[in-house]
Amino acid sequence: MGSNPNPTAMTDQEVEVSLYAARQKIYPRSVSGLFAKWRWFFVWLTQLVFYGLPWLTWGERQAVLFDLEARRFYIFGLVLYPQDFIYLTGILVVSALLLFLFTAIAGRLWCGYACPQTVYTEIYLWLEKLFEGDRSARMRLDQGPWNANKIVRKTGKQLAWIAVGLWTGFTFAGYFTPIRELGQALLTWDLGPWQTFWIFFYGFATYGNAGYMREQVCKYMCPYARFQGAMFDKDTMIVTYDAARGEPRGARKRSADPKALGLGDCIDCTLCVQVCPTGIDIRNGLQYECISCGACADVCDEVMEKMGYPKGLIKYSTQNGMTHGWTGAQMIRRAFRPRVLVYSAILLTIVAALGVSLWLRVPLKVDVIRDRGALARLVEMGRIENVYRVQMMNASEHERELLVSAEGLPGIEVVSDRTVHLLPTEVRSVAVRVQVPPGLASGTHPIVLRLRNADGSIDVKEKTTFLVPR
Repeated sequence: MGSNPNPTAMTDQEVEVSLYAARQKIYPRSVSGLFAKWRWFFVWLTQLVFYGLPWLTWGERQAVLFDLEARRFYIFGLVLYPQDFIYLTGILVVSALLLFLFTAIAGRLWCGYACPQTVYTEIYLWLEKLFEGDRSARMRLDQGPWNANKIVRKTGKQLAWIAVGLWTGFTFAGYFTPIRELGQALLTWDLGPWQTFWIFFYGFATYGNAGYMREQVCKYMCPYARFQGAMFDKDTMIVTYDAARGEPRGARKRSADPKALGLGDCIDCTLCVQVCPTGIDIRNGLQYECISCGACADVCDEVMEKMGYPKGLIKYSTQNGMTHGWTGAQMIRRAFRPRVLVYSAILLTIVAALGVSLWLRVPLKVDVIRDRGALARLVEMGRIENVYRVQMMNASEHERELLVSAEGLPGIEVVSDRTVHLLPTEVRSVAVRVQVPPGLASGTHPIVLRLRNADGSIDVKEKTTFLVPR
């Protein structure tokens, strides 16, 4: 037997196996069409609201301001306090039901058109195209060596991205600190620690999510993509590929007859993949990564038009609609199915209850506490007096002139100052002295302290007890 001249050649080799595929950067191709126009409509709409709302004024203050320091939330003419937490709960419940209802009917249209991640990704992609060119130019630039042209283009893009992120962070902080004061503090670099933190934190989050993470947020971070399957059914509208019409796919000349070649309408140009912001192939069926933006439908319609084929190879439809060949009207009628009607009924009920509650909401909050330093005492002419501490909160931006009175016992009356003047949004505590004539049985007796204004628009009654000593 001969010896092995290279003993190390027979040893086990170490092999490194990656458990995770490296992310391949996606270069979405620009697309025009009906759905692209709708996406940009919602980009403009949402950003006009987000960036413009803090600059609106209502009277002498910011129209929408969540003043955490003063613990007051201003929403146009409405002033809410922490005690109004029930309204926030109602809004969250309404938002959840709206999500269920909208998803059951229209799938992930919210994701494709109005989600902040989608909106800011569209803005950042537009800036990227502005500085680096279209899809092929961006790919060549990234693959090419670093030179003066690449440095200038990359630097310009980064500065534009950072500017948009910081302006977004500044606007976000302006919902919690009066934005005009925040702007003056920014110009003099006199920002507080929390304002500085949130401007840079929110700005960095916008820059990172829309500039770099993009589809990764939709695929891996957003929980909506994971549980949407529980809200979908065969009558939910989704972006669909008509496989019966498109298959078998294959390239051909424009003048060729696809039937003679045994081919479907899909020419396998892969443009639907190139325009997809999450990089999926819609021809493989519904996938959780699909955000229903309709970019693939736009570009496919362009191709079908150039080839002389009918549009709609990729379109918004439902699984039942595709299976049974339903018309748009038939699919709309099917949208009003039992689960949708139940969601709608619950949603309308809650919205109506919130609306009625806000309409009937009394802009005065009152809390009555007995004065423990003087529970009950005898005063002149044998009358019995109790002292109460009345905490009042004017939940409006109007001055209030209130009359304080007491009810519930014979001869009961308020002997302290009966008129209370409250400034707008003022919180004030006043001592109220209440007396009754002698002869009342000892023990505690229920009474009512009443606060009302002259025109009767405010009439608040608070129950308490009157103590008669033995």
